[in-house]
Amino acid sequence: MVVIMKKADIGLVGLAVMGENLAQNMESKGFTVAVYNRTTSKVDDFINGRAKGKNIIGEHTLEELVASLVKPRKVFLMVKAGNAVDVLIDTLIPLLDQGDIIIDGGNSHFPDTIRRTEYVEGKGLLYVGVGVSGGEEGALLGPSLMPGGSNAAWQHVKDLFQAISAKVEDGSPCCDWVGEGGAGHFVKMVHNGIEYGDMQLICEAYHIMRDVLGMSADEMHEVFKEWNQGELDSYLIEITRDILAFKDVDGSNIVDKILDTAGQKGTGKWTAIAALDEGIPLTLIGEAVFARCLSALKQERVEASKQLTGPKPQFKGDKKAFINDLKSALYASKIVSYAQGYALMSAAAKTYGWNLNYGGIALMWRGGCIIRSAFLGKIKEAFDSNPKLDNLMMAPFFKGELIKINDGWRNVCSTAILNGIPAPAFLSALAYYDGYRSERLSANLLQAQRDYFGAHTYERIDKPRGDFYHTNWTGRGGTTSATTYTV
Repeated sequence: MVVIMKKADIGLVGLAVMGENLAQNMESKGFTVAVYNRTTSKVDDFINGRAKGKNIIGEHTLEELVASLVKPRKVFLMVKAGNAVDVLIDTLIPLLDQGDIIIDGGNSHFPDTIRRTEYVEGKGLLYVGVGVSGGEEGALLGPSLMPGGSNAAWQHVKDLFQAISAKVEDGSPCCDWVGEGGAGHFVKMVHNGIEYGDMQLICEAYHIMRDVLGMSADEMHEVFKEWNQGELDSYLIEITRDILAFKDVDGSNIVDKILDTAGQKGTGKWTAIAALDEGIPLTLIGEAVFARCLSALKQERVEASKQLTGPKPQFKGDKKAFINDLKSALYASKIVSYAQGYALMSAAAKTYGWNLNYGGIALMWRGGCIIRSAFLGKIKEAFDSNPKLDNLMMAPFFKGELIKINDGWRNVCSTAILNGIPAPAFLSALAYYDGYRSERLSANLLQAQRDYFGAHTYERIDKPRGDFYHTNWTGRGGTTSATTYTV
């Protein structure tokens, strides 16, 4: 008697926690999943443990994995970003047939995804680079998924991706096709950059409450609990509320015992570099990355604290009113952070020929992911109303909010400066806002300086745009000018 084994709907390579949880998520939505891990004992442990009794098939070789899949075969890679992905792709290609699909669900850098899409398509296969956000819990219960790559692949993976993704209140999936090449991983990269910014803003609010207002972790817990009920309602505010209330074994607040040095995996840095490449002022996220770098200089900071002087924090005023101003500063700066992130996506879309749905991206981030918040619904409304919106700050809703909370925002920034509290994200957000609303900046002097030392030319306000001029500032420079004027 021949036993016919049921074919799997998808194969998953990589059984770390994210891979295991995604496999279980897929199975819980009615899909049969074949799994493989380079260390085969992990496969056996998973099949005999968390996956026992479920429609999850363990395989000990990639050949077995591929043979177990329905066509077109779909192989989902959940391995560490970098060279490991390229090695797996090259190993899989000879085992697959025309039209089969390789999916990379790791935190890959978008230029790698662009390159891999072209490479895999050149072999007659399809490629998907999908940003997966939501951490371990999201992978199990429903992440935000941002897929891009080979357009022809979408029809084959859409049902599975949207089934396993998080859903918003009306049941809409937090997953849709982002675009060709590296579009999905680019959007995930920007998501991570915004995540850096949101976290830094929350930490600056915490720092001011702790060191200027002298509040305890329990008192701050109550503030974040209240904030999570309004316009700041979000996953990061929610977990900050819970962290501040969490006690160590001795009953003290554990947050007060954690060393003040922050780690990073590099995606925030990638976002800042991409912004520099595109010429987009992503100032807040850049400052958030640098703040983590500064935090890592712990020993230097300890020594500097003994030698460099500054004001001793002290607060005189209405504490409750100032906490409300702090809420305004956090909200306003958050608007700026998203405005900068969306400006970067818009610039990249022009560079790489992507047709990004900005309202749809807000919906993808509305649930499942780390930056999920009620706030994103307003972003979707803004771009649904005006898909060609140049800057989120100019949408009627956000423009009104920024004007309304402007004074409180400025009060917090000035209070931080006067009390010697570092608040780079708050301050850079306000500087960007003031710069963006300035009809005339000081760059006329900067351009004069460039023309003085490098003959880089300048435009004039009394002449048409596009006409360039050079001044012989010293009388010795002559009339020859450079051709490097760039805006």
